[in-house]
Amino acid sequence: MDSKPTIADVLKARLTIKPYLSRTPLISYPMLNDLLAAEVYVKREDCQPTSSFKVRGGVNLAVTLSKDERMTGIVGASTGNHGQSLAYAARLVGVQCVICVPELANPAKVAAMRSLGAEVRFHGSIFDDALEYSERLATELGLRYVHSANEPLLIAGVATAALEILEEIPDLDFLFVPLGGGSGAAGACIVTKALQPMTKVIAVQSAQAPAGYESWRSKRLVEMPMTSVAEGLATRSGYELPQQILRDTLDDFLLVTDSEMESAIVQYLESCHVLTEHAGAAALAGALKTREHLSGKKVALILSGANITLSQLRTAMEHGESHISASQ
Repeated sequence: MDSKPTIADVLKARLTIKPYLSRTPLISYPMLNDLLAAEVYVKREDCQPTSSFKVRGGVNLAVTLSKDERMTGIVGASTGNHGQSLAYAARLVGVQCVICVPELANPAKVAAMRSLGAEVRFHGSIFDDALEYSERLATELGLRYVHSANEPLLIAGVATAALEILEEIPDLDFLFVPLGGGSGAAGACIVTKALQPMTKVIAVQSAQAPAGYESWRSKRLVEMPMTSVAEGLATRSGYELPQQILRDTLDDFLLVTDSEMESAIVQYLESCHVLTEHAGAAALAGALKTREHLSGKKVALILSGANITLSQLRTAMEHGESHISASQ
């Protein structure tokens, strides 16, 4: 697969990953319905083995590696969830996996990658430093390089989450998807535009790491400053393959602040008894920000990422509760 993935690639990916990953729950919570005055469904990708939808793409790629690629292994860069995805999938098929992470990477995610058998290498202060390092390692060590966004097999794999949603709710009005590199949102667009074009896909990114949004808005790849604590959304630039898909198919793009994501973390705890990280709560933060447009509609939120540290959770509880009180 050398170009933009299609719905046929997503359907193929669904068959590829089916023996290895279970279908995740799609649950409606009465308190969220009341909060948004809508029929709300949460796609519980936190129930994946790595607590993130990215594992769908990792497994789709790993299972289809060539014989030579299996002998040499794979390498990628990650702030956590992509790395866990590759580590999990590599262990599944018995191949070497090297993950490059920024020096201040989430320690819980680093520990998880190591427990899955990956070799973790630290490099640079931000994700993009680790990404450049992983590209060099791929050449030096002869490993199969796996970009977190510019990889058709990953996009086709993660798109199966949206496929499962539309199979259960074919008349869905809105689908909110968190966006970091853009693979999840691009995959959701591929599925909805092929199967239910009336469903509006809304990408949600941190206002403190808006490179994906600015790239989509200006229709060219843009680099932007990045200060967000939501490491799952914290990229410094847009990426070509998902942006190609998003330019033509994404219905809308929202920016939410870190404080709004912290409020959404608290709302998930209170309304659903679900624990999530900042990136995992982004879709709900986006829906809360535009709730006046959702009244009476069918809305799905992709909750992907439950890898939050205790320190991050304490801060989110303090800040999130304060933000909720101020907005009431």
